[in-house]
Amino acid sequence: MSPRSDPETPAITCQGVSREYVRGETGWFGRGRAQTVTALNNVSLRVDYGEFVGVAGPSGSGKSTLLHLLSALDTPTSGRVTLAGVDPAERSRSARARLRLDHVGIVFQRFHLLPALSARANVAVPLIEQGVPRKERRERAERLLADLDLQDRAHHKPGALSGGEQQRVAIARALATDPDVLVADEPTGELDTTTGASVLDAFERVASDRAVVLASHDTQALDRTDRVIRLRDGKRIEDTT
Repeated sequence: MSPRSDPETPAITCQGVSREYVRGETGWFGRGRAQTVTALNNVSLRVDYGEFVGVAGPSGSGKSTLLHLLSALDTPTSGRVTLAGVDPAERSRSARARLRLDHVGIVFQRFHLLPALSARANVAVPLIEQGVPRKERRERAERLLADLDLQDRAHHKPGALSGGEQQRVAIARALATDPDVLVADEPTGELDTTTGASVLDAFERVASDRAVVLASHDTQALDRTDRVIRLRDGKRIEDTT
């Protein structure tokens, strides 16, 4: 049963979350030029189901690091993240991969579609990993493409699609498993203003019963969200609505 059936359970929480990375080499006996970089510093937040939340900040502010934590692609150095009521850091690597598959949809800036597959086949890829039967995969993929006004492009490969069409296929793929959380990193960054608006329309349509978190420099994108979490130098600063 989806955690969305329990309105008391938030989709995402972060409690005092920090993420540090070590850069450089330590050399013999730990001596060298290694440097600890703090990408996130004591960030706390909550995102509920039905919320469309933006994440903003200059380059290097920690946006991508935060998205990696929210989508269980990474775990924090300190603090705690919960995703659909589960702490990914308490799971094994394989269990975290299954958590992502079942509960998270990820949309990338550069689409990441498989060029040899049709739009419908690209959308169905996560369902193969879930073990969904072929007929159901096909039907679900076709329904999602129709919901995003791509029913006439189902058999086209990515090379025959415009940038906006490819991004909508990527959104359909991210929604194929009916995730509780949809995370998008600069989803309009490769698109012109008109095409980007159509992609943002799609995000708004799917945000009604799941949590959507979108990181962007694009004011047009952030204006569509319910509220904006702002980061600077890895720290959370004032939010805007």
